[in-house]
Amino acid sequence: MTERINELIAEVEAFSSRAAGEIEDFRIRMLGRKGRVTELMEEFKTVAPEMKRTLGQKLNELKTKAQQRINDLKATAGTSTAKIPAAGDMTRPGKGAAEPTGSRHPISLVRNEIVGIFDRMGYTVAEGPEIEDDRHVFTALNFAPEHPARDMQDTFFIEKNPDVLLRTHTSSIQVRVMETQEPPIRVICPGRVFRNEAISYRAHCIFHQVEGLYIDEGVSFADLKQTLLHFAREMFGAETKIRLRPSYFPFTEPSAEMDVSCALCGGKGCPVCKGTGWLEIMGCGMVDPNVLEACGIDNKKYTGFAFGMGIERIAMLKYGVGDLRLYFENDVRFLHQFAAAL
Repeated sequence: MTERINELIAEVEAFSSRAAGEIEDFRIRMLGRKGRVTELMEEFKTVAPEMKRTLGQKLNELKTKAQQRINDLKATAGTSTAKIPAAGDMTRPGKGAAEPTGSRHPISLVRNEIVGIFDRMGYTVAEGPEIEDDRHVFTALNFAPEHPARDMQDTFFIEKNPDVLLRTHTSSIQVRVMETQEPPIRVICPGRVFRNEAISYRAHCIFHQVEGLYIDEGVSFADLKQTLLHFAREMFGAETKIRLRPSYFPFTEPSAEMDVSCALCGGKGCPVCKGTGWLEIMGCGMVDPNVLEACGIDNKKYTGFAFGMGIERIAMLKYGVGDLRLYFENDVRFLHQFAAAL
């Protein structure tokens, strides 16, 4: 038995391979359940007691050397138990096929286009928090304490705290700008806003706005009209017309709603414009002196105008989208339609 153990030790020391399969076969042949070392261990049970000490030491030496040799060879070979797929992902396009490109969301496309138009007119982008306080959303904008917009039906309040809420318009950004900057001020304020409204094809509890603010000495309503006319023609085409209808907002006086001529029917009347030839896209007006005063601006020296529009509404007009909910469902079939607009 001693001779066979010595022969196996010599065989272990002489064995060498870099192939994972060969190393595994050697391990099974030596240390497997029916391996040669295992057979010797079974035979060891029958040897004479006076031989057990010597043979036991030799058997342990053989087993240790075999295991160590196998471990060393596996490390050298860099074997791995992970199976590498033969062909990879069969659903991927072939090497000669073009990878499908992603697309920007239509809201992002329209937002970027609006910001770009006003950027060329000298406006800078201002941003602010979506979780706001009552002062910046309502009080500083001349909302009376009993104004219905403060009601829970229109506003999401945080943990029933009447002073902490999700902003209902990006006008809160304008307040923050007026509080921290000296006129002249010329900013555009894009962002997401929230209102507690039922979700339908024409309304949602989340939507996006772009609001603008211009404050300086001698700013007039004529400046506002010319600015918005230039924007409308840049956005919808050189033949676009606008009209301003009297309206009311707490933070502007006088106030107006702006309509653009329907590009789909050329102003002749269609179902989209309800036969009028006009589509409402934004509210606007001269900044109320009370708002300037609340923000620390001298309302005797400075005047200004403000305007605000919903990005979803502009995108609906621009791309002919009939259901506002499509913007929020992340259906790739819908989003892929805008890949060419990158």
